[in-house]
Amino acid sequence: MPLSVQSNFADPDAAYRRIVEAHRGLGDAQSALLDAALVLILANHIGDIAVLDDAIALAKRRLPEDTRSTATI
Repeated sequence: MPLSVQSNFADPDAAYRRIVEAHRGLGDAQSALLDAALVLILANHIGDIAVLDDAIALAKRRLPEDTRSTATI
């Protein structure tokens, strides 16, 4: 299964709002933990290591240029 980069949501704005709302009231550390848990849950749901590799590469390319060499995942 190739990485899908097109929106698969009928209402992408609603998906975005749900993610934003999930972070409401959380501190920075809690928000980072929520993001990490969500990533792991969704990666497991996908269950395809090649898709995961493609997603990691795409996400790293979206990091600001000055943080790419120091960013670790």
